[in-house]
Amino acid sequence: MGNSCGGSCGTEQKSTCGSPDAALAQQELAINRSLGRIKNKILVMSGKGGVGKSTVAVNLALGLANRGYQVGLMDVDLHGPDICRMLRLTGSMEPPENPADLIPPLVYNDNLKVVSLEYMMKNRDDPIIWRGPLKIQAIRQFVADMDWGELDYLVIDSPPGTGDEPLSVAQTINGVEAVIVTTPQAVALADVRKSINFCKSVKMPIAGVVENMSGFVCPHCHEAVDIFSSGGGEQTARDFDLPFLGRVPMDPRVVIAGDTGRPYLSSDEDTPAVTVFNSIVDAVEKRLPATAAAGLETLDALNSSCACGPSGCDPGKCSC
Repeated sequence: MGNSCGGSCGTEQKSTCGSPDAALAQQELAINRSLGRIKNKILVMSGKGGVGKSTVAVNLALGLANRGYQVGLMDVDLHGPDICRMLRLTGSMEPPENPADLIPPLVYNDNLKVVSLEYMMKNRDDPIIWRGPLKIQAIRQFVADMDWGELDYLVIDSPPGTGDEPLSVAQTINGVEAVIVTTPQAVALADVRKSINFCKSVKMPIAGVVENMSGFVCPHCHEAVDIFSSGGGEQTARDFDLPFLGRVPMDPRVVIAGDTGRPYLSSDEDTPAVTVFNSIVDAVEKRLPATAAAGLETLDALNSSCACGPSGCDPGKCSC
């Protein structure tokens, strides 16, 4: 094979051009470029499954988009991606004509873009049978290969626990902050403490704690009843000196909205759940204002140091 670097590489570099290390370096450059255009990154996570984490992620992203911000929603729950269904997105991935171009996300509306493994699959009911390395690479590609553009917020929905997916996000996406979702029961709170300690271990700031399914709103009288008790999430946040973002009551209309692909904050209903969701958006907006993205100077330096410029590395002239 001839010299793909167009003579720009030195003798010592020629043996490494096109190597896995070179490809990884180019991907790292692409990740940094992409993240440099995103002002705030939010990882919605939980220590336990079934606590309504995806519901919180979808409504948080939609609430921010409704306020005029440019928002991305990235689904890294690779084994159980639900975001497309919850937003009633039925499109599929359209590869760019030029393989070197970035892949366009799905568009929910003018302010909200979505990336999920589900819209890249021919059959959405096929299982994803992947080990850790494949999942790590997929998450890196979600950042490096997607055309996110300029975003005020990137909301990331992760699977429960502290495994490959949240760890990959923590290691790949600089500046990401966690929103931790729990329910009031003692079992869920025990798991959420593990999530809090995970964030401390990987040095990920915590934007706050959401207590979901905190009481049940009767569909007839609209009064709240504490089926699972309430206040446990707030107490845990207080114990760890963390911001408490709000208690979202159980409301059958929230479930129906998610199942039918019409997220609750896309409606104009005035209910306790909508009020709390909006207060959560208020709190996140206050903690993570959409100011200038940190690291733009680093992005400019990366672009100027690479002969290929901001569009990506060109093997024909790259000497990185």
